[in-house]
Amino acid sequence: MIRTFKATALVLALTATAAAADDVSRLVAVVTDANPQTQLMSMVLTNQAIDRGVPTRILLCGPAADIALKDAPETATAPQPPRGASPQALLQAAMKKGARAEVCAIYLPGKGLAADALIEGVGVAEPPAMAKAMADRRARIWSF
Repeated sequence: MIRTFKATALVLALTATAAAADDVSRLVAVVTDANPQTQLMSMVLTNQAIDRGVPTRILLCGPAADIALKDAPETATAPQPPRGASPQALLQAAMKKGARAEVCAIYLPGKGLAADALIEGVGVAEPPAMAKAMADRRARIWSF
């Protein structure tokens, strides 16, 4: 009896997981971490989601938004093992695949910069629109 209950619970859990995955139709990847490895891995995983056909928005805030600068710090542009990719290069790859990338609305003013300091294709997030995207019940939020 207990064995049957455990098997039924496992089947229900797997079914619920699959159903939950079917409900997700978009991704919002929020990257705030200053660590270059975390930034790189966030872009690796985000690109993987895009490659699987998931429409994606990328929100870069705090130190992670530095990867969107034309004059980015070396940590954002230096190749990292094992494949020699950088956070900024993978951000650009994600945008080429259709991802929408934006920095937090307070990032540029906080740095004393204007929008022209950003690499081509990166915008400035509008809080109402970003909040709507993040609150969408079909969206999955990844935070790095």
